[in-house]
Amino acid sequence: MEEQFFEERTAVAELNEKMTEIRNEISKVIIGQHHVIDLLLTGLLCDGHLLLEGVPGVAKTLAAKLIAKIIDVKFSRLQFTPDLMPGDVIGTSVFNPKEGSFYFKPGPIFSNIVLIDEINRSPAKTQAALFEVMEERQVTVDGHTHIMEYPFLVLATQNPIEQEGTYRLPEAQLDRFLFKVEIGYPSLQEEVAILTGQQGKTQNELLQDVNKILTAESIHYYRKVVQEVKIEHRLIEYIAGIVHETRNNPSLYLGASTRASLALLKSAKATAALKGRDFVIPEDIIEMAPHVLRHRIMLTPEKEMEGLTPDDLIGNILKVLEVPR
Repeated sequence: MEEQFFEERTAVAELNEKMTEIRNEISKVIIGQHHVIDLLLTGLLCDGHLLLEGVPGVAKTLAAKLIAKIIDVKFSRLQFTPDLMPGDVIGTSVFNPKEGSFYFKPGPIFSNIVLIDEINRSPAKTQAALFEVMEERQVTVDGHTHIMEYPFLVLATQNPIEQEGTYRLPEAQLDRFLFKVEIGYPSLQEEVAILTGQQGKTQNELLQDVNKILTAESIHYYRKVVQEVKIEHRLIEYIAGIVHETRNNPSLYLGASTRASLALLKSAKATAALKGRDFVIPEDIIEMAPHVLRHRIMLTPEKEMEGLTPDDLIGNILKVLEVPR
């Protein structure tokens, strides 16, 4: 028993050291935004897709590129535009005149890490092409199923301010993202450091200094470590209580799904591991709740007109529910 406890501690400590190494690599390019980096790492450890939201110029795309840069796997980028078609994303069947038959030509979604820039720029039919691949890690074309190579992670960005020429993501697709990460402006000191350290350098030059740290095999190992992080039954009940409250809150038109409960459980475990613990505490759940729930709930029109935000309502729920100790 003591030997098993020691092995778990060692595995979590190893994961914590590796994630610290990754943070140091990312800090070569991105100044500040520590909570964003931690959420990206949490998503990676949970095998969850991430939606990065922020105004232009706050390093959304750069953050996604950095995650791809530190992992020794295939990377592709999709710039969503209004004229993009589903076949441009998942691929299409092409006729081979020599053999007189069709063959499948994979699209850019067939990669390990896929950056979808400005995901809300394409219409619903193109966004819907992502439904199957994000949930089941497979693509079905002409009755044939094509399995995605491990690992498979979608990092999508969108601008919350600009409305012209954009298409709101359907709730079914939003629910497939583990987190909605809101990226704000840097502080004054951070902005000074950015200007000082990056003057005269292009983005590609900055990325060249970043070393690859993880492989597909190491990601699989660290995800297993996260899965083995312990969580007490009372904390599982606390997670269920938070999600259940969203379904019965009069201020909400739409509550969170069971997928949200699982996402909160997995992300709480990953957060504990990132902090060097092999057990979950209530603060891990409270910290992850806004990122897991904010894109999965829908306020009533009356509450929206009053200026209430999803984060405000999640905060109210967390204040009302008793925290298990």
